[in-house]
Amino acid sequence: IVTGSSFIFTLLHAGQREGWKKMPILVGLIIGAGLFFESLGVATGLVYGPYHYTDQLGPKFLGLVPYLIPVAWTMMIYPSMVIADKVVPENWHGGKRGLAVAALSGLIMTAWDVAMDPMMVYGGHWVWDVKGGYFGVPLQNFWGWWLTTFTAIGIYLLVTRKMKVKPVPLDDRWAVSLYIIIGTSTLITCLMVDLQGPMLAGLFAMLPWMLAGWQKTKPE
Repeated sequence: IVTGSSFIFTLLHAGQREGWKKMPILVGLIIGAGLFFESLGVATGLVYGPYHYTDQLGPKFLGLVPYLIPVAWTMMIYPSMVIADKVVPENWHGGKRGLAVAALSGLIMTAWDVAMDPMMVYGGHWVWDVKGGYFGVPLQNFWGWWLTTFTAIGIYLLVTRKMKVKPVPLDDRWAVSLYIIIGTSTLITCLMVDLQGPMLAGLFAMLPWMLAGWQKTKPE
Protein backbone atom coordinates (compact mmCIF):
# COMPACT_ATOMS: atom_id res chain seq x y z
CA ILE A 1 0.00 0.00 0.00
CA VAL A 2 2.77 2.44 0.95
CA THR A 3 4.76 1.68 -2.19
CA GLY A 4 1.71 1.95 -4.44
CA SER A 5 0.43 5.21 -2.95
CA SER A 6 3.94 6.72 -3.03
CA PHE A 7 4.27 5.72 -6.68
CA ILE A 8 0.96 7.41 -7.53
CA PHE A 9 2.06 10.53 -5.67
CA THR A 10 5.29 10.50 -7.68
CA LEU A 11 3.38 10.32 -10.97
CA LEU A 12 1.12 13.22 -10.01
CA HIS A 13 3.85 15.41 -8.58
CA ALA A 14 6.29 14.73 -11.42
CA GLY A 15 3.57 15.31 -13.99
CA GLN A 16 3.02 18.80 -12.68
CA ARG A 17 6.62 19.65 -11.80
CA GLU A 18 8.31 18.23 -14.89
CA GLY A 19 5.36 18.48 -17.27
CA TRP A 20 3.00 15.75 -18.41
CA LYS A 21 5.01 15.15 -21.60
CA LYS A 22 8.26 14.61 -19.70
CA MET A 23 6.89 12.64 -16.75
CA PRO A 24 6.33 9.38 -18.70
CA ILE A 25 9.90 9.63 -20.02
CA LEU A 26 11.25 10.04 -16.49
CA VAL A 27 9.22 7.16 -15.08
CA GLY A 28 9.96 4.95 -18.08
CA LEU A 29 13.69 5.53 -17.78
CA ILE A 30 13.70 4.81 -14.05
CA ILE A 31 11.71 1.62 -14.49
CA GLY A 32 13.81 0.60 -17.49
CA ALA A 33 17.12 1.28 -15.73
CA GLY A 34 15.91 -0.48 -12.60
CA LEU A 35 14.80 -3.60 -14.46
CA PHE A 36 17.90 -3.68 -16.65
CA PHE A 37 20.50 -3.31 -13.91
CA GLU A 38 18.61 -5.50 -11.44
CA SER A 39 18.07 -8.28 -13.99
CA LEU A 40 21.71 -8.10 -15.02
CA GLY A 41 22.71 -8.11 -11.37
CA VAL A 42 20.63 -11.15 -10.40
CA ALA A 43 21.61 -13.09 -13.52
CA THR A 44 25.35 -12.41 -13.42
CA GLY A 45 26.30 -11.04 -10.00
CA LEU A 46 27.55 -7.89 -11.69
CA VAL A 47 26.47 -4.35 -10.73
CA TYR A 48 25.42 -4.95 -7.10
CA GLY A 49 27.15 -8.19 -6.25
CA PRO A 50 25.75 -11.76 -6.26
CA TYR A 51 22.21 -11.92 -4.85
CA HIS A 52 18.74 -13.24 -5.58
CA TYR A 53 15.19 -12.33 -4.66
CA THR A 54 12.92 -14.58 -2.66
CA ASP A 55 9.22 -14.92 -3.51
CA GLN A 56 8.06 -12.47 -0.83
CA LEU A 57 7.76 -9.49 -3.18
CA GLY A 58 5.52 -11.24 -5.69
CA PRO A 59 5.81 -12.11 -9.41
CA LYS A 60 9.16 -11.52 -11.11
CA PHE A 61 10.24 -10.05 -14.42
CA LEU A 62 11.91 -12.90 -16.38
CA GLY A 63 11.84 -14.86 -13.13
CA LEU A 64 14.57 -12.58 -11.78
CA VAL A 65 13.29 -9.28 -10.38
CA PRO A 66 9.92 -8.64 -8.67
CA TYR A 67 7.82 -6.11 -10.57
CA LEU A 68 7.47 -4.18 -7.32
CA ILE A 69 11.18 -3.28 -7.36
CA PRO A 70 11.17 -0.75 -10.24
CA VAL A 71 8.10 0.83 -8.63
CA ALA A 72 10.12 1.30 -5.45
CA TRP A 73 13.03 2.72 -7.47
CA THR A 74 10.67 5.30 -8.97
CA MET A 75 9.15 6.50 -5.70
CA MET A 76 12.60 7.20 -4.21
CA ILE A 77 14.67 8.26 -7.22
CA TYR A 78 12.21 11.04 -8.00
CA PRO A 79 12.40 12.84 -4.63
CA SER A 80 16.17 12.26 -4.66
CA MET A 81 16.29 14.09 -8.00
CA VAL A 82 14.17 16.93 -6.64
CA ILE A 83 16.48 17.39 -3.65
CA ALA A 84 19.55 17.25 -5.91
CA ASP A 85 18.01 19.83 -8.23
CA LYS A 86 17.52 22.15 -5.26
CA VAL A 87 21.02 21.61 -3.84
CA VAL A 88 23.00 22.05 -7.08
CA PRO A 89 23.63 25.79 -7.62
CA GLU A 90 21.11 27.44 -9.93
CA ASN A 91 23.84 29.34 -11.75
CA TRP A 92 25.28 26.09 -13.09
CA HIS A 93 23.93 25.46 -16.57
CA GLY A 94 23.86 22.94 -19.39
CA GLY A 95 25.73 19.67 -19.22
CA LYS A 96 27.65 20.65 -16.09
CA ARG A 97 24.45 21.09 -14.12
CA GLY A 98 22.86 17.97 -15.57
CA LEU A 99 25.83 15.81 -14.58
CA ALA A 100 25.87 17.31 -11.11
CA VAL A 101 22.14 16.71 -10.57
CA ALA A 102 22.37 13.12 -11.86
CA ALA A 103 25.45 12.35 -9.74
CA LEU A 104 23.99 13.90 -6.60
CA SER A 105 20.65 12.15 -7.18
CA GLY A 106 22.56 8.86 -7.10
CA LEU A 107 24.25 9.78 -3.83
CA ILE A 108 20.99 10.86 -2.17
CA MET A 109 19.18 7.72 -3.36
CA THR A 110 22.02 5.45 -2.20
CA ALA A 111 21.92 7.05 1.25
CA TRP A 112 18.49 5.45 1.73
CA ASP A 113 19.87 2.00 0.92
CA VAL A 114 22.40 2.26 3.75
CA ALA A 115 19.58 1.41 6.15
CA MET A 116 17.09 -0.17 3.77
CA ASP A 117 19.21 -3.01 2.39
CA PRO A 118 20.09 -4.68 5.73
CA MET A 119 16.45 -4.27 6.78
CA MET A 120 15.12 -5.97 3.64
CA VAL A 121 17.64 -8.80 3.95
CA TYR A 122 16.57 -9.27 7.57
CA GLY A 123 12.97 -9.48 6.37
CA GLY A 124 13.85 -12.21 3.87
CA HIS A 125 13.04 -10.21 0.72
CA TRP A 126 16.37 -10.93 -0.94
CA VAL A 127 19.49 -12.92 -0.12
CA TRP A 128 23.14 -12.04 -0.66
CA ASP A 129 25.07 -15.02 -1.96
CA VAL A 130 28.27 -13.73 -0.37
CA LYS A 131 29.03 -12.31 3.06
CA GLY A 132 29.48 -8.60 2.39
CA GLY A 133 31.52 -6.14 4.39
CA TYR A 134 28.63 -3.88 5.41
CA PHE A 135 26.34 -5.81 7.76
CA GLY A 136 26.43 -8.66 5.24
CA VAL A 137 25.87 -6.38 2.22
CA PRO A 138 28.69 -6.18 -0.38
CA LEU A 139 30.12 -2.67 -0.71
CA GLN A 140 29.76 -3.07 -4.47
CA ASN A 141 26.00 -2.85 -3.96
CA PHE A 142 26.17 0.84 -3.16
CA TRP A 143 28.10 1.58 -6.34
CA GLY A 144 25.34 -0.24 -8.22
CA TRP A 145 22.66 1.87 -6.59
CA TRP A 146 24.49 5.06 -7.50
CA LEU A 147 25.04 3.87 -11.08
CA THR A 148 21.39 2.91 -11.59
CA THR A 149 20.14 6.28 -10.39
CA PHE A 150 22.83 8.26 -12.23
CA THR A 151 22.01 6.45 -15.47
CA ALA A 152 18.25 7.01 -15.27
CA ILE A 153 18.44 10.69 -14.28
CA GLY A 154 21.39 11.45 -16.55
CA ILE A 155 19.63 10.07 -19.63
CA TYR A 156 16.38 11.79 -18.65
CA LEU A 157 18.02 15.21 -18.34
CA LEU A 158 19.87 14.66 -21.61
CA VAL A 159 16.92 13.60 -23.76
CA THR A 160 14.52 16.19 -22.37
CA ARG A 161 16.88 19.17 -22.26
CA LYS A 162 15.29 20.79 -25.32
CA MET A 163 11.69 19.88 -24.57
CA LYS A 164 9.63 22.98 -23.91
CA VAL A 165 6.95 22.43 -21.30
CA LYS A 166 5.03 24.66 -18.94
CA PRO A 167 5.14 22.92 -15.57
CA VAL A 168 2.51 23.79 -13.01
CA PRO A 169 4.00 25.66 -10.03
CA LEU A 170 4.13 23.09 -7.25
CA ASP A 171 5.64 22.95 -3.79
CA ASP A 172 8.76 20.77 -4.00
CA ARG A 173 8.58 20.27 -0.25
CA TRP A 174 5.97 17.57 -0.89
CA ALA A 175 8.56 15.52 -2.76
CA VAL A 176 11.15 16.19 -0.06
CA SER A 177 8.59 15.05 2.51
CA LEU A 178 8.21 11.74 0.66
CA TYR A 179 11.96 11.13 0.96
CA ILE A 180 11.86 12.05 4.64
CA ILE A 181 8.81 9.89 5.41
CA ILE A 182 10.08 6.78 3.60
CA GLY A 183 13.59 7.25 4.97
CA THR A 184 12.40 7.76 8.53
CA SER A 185 10.10 4.74 8.38
CA THR A 186 13.10 2.67 7.24
CA LEU A 187 15.17 3.89 10.19
CA ILE A 188 12.34 3.16 12.64
CA THR A 189 11.89 -0.34 11.24
CA CYS A 190 15.64 -0.99 11.61
CA LEU A 191 15.42 0.10 15.23
CA MET A 192 12.40 -2.13 15.86
CA VAL A 193 14.16 -5.24 14.52
CA ASP A 194 17.37 -4.57 16.45
CA LEU A 195 19.44 -3.31 13.50
CA GLN A 196 20.95 -0.38 15.37
CA GLY A 197 24.11 -0.30 13.24
CA PRO A 198 22.34 0.17 9.90
CA MET A 199 19.89 2.56 11.56
CA LEU A 200 22.67 4.86 12.78
CA ALA A 201 24.58 4.64 9.50
CA GLY A 202 21.42 5.34 7.54
CA LEU A 203 20.58 8.29 9.76
CA PHE A 204 23.97 9.90 9.16
CA ALA A 205 23.74 9.13 5.43
CA MET A 206 20.22 10.53 4.89
CA LEU A 207 19.94 13.33 7.43
CA PRO A 208 22.06 15.87 5.50
CA TRP A 209 19.85 15.46 2.43
CA MET A 210 16.65 15.56 4.45
CA LEU A 211 17.75 18.83 6.07
CA ALA A 212 19.10 20.32 2.85
CA GLY A 213 15.94 19.46 0.93
CA TRP A 214 13.73 20.88 3.66
CA GLN A 215 15.78 24.07 3.91
CA LYS A 216 15.92 24.59 0.14
CA THR A 217 12.14 24.26 -0.21
CA LYS A 218 11.11 26.56 2.61
CA PRO A 219 8.34 29.00 1.64
CA GLU A 220 9.48 32.41 0.48
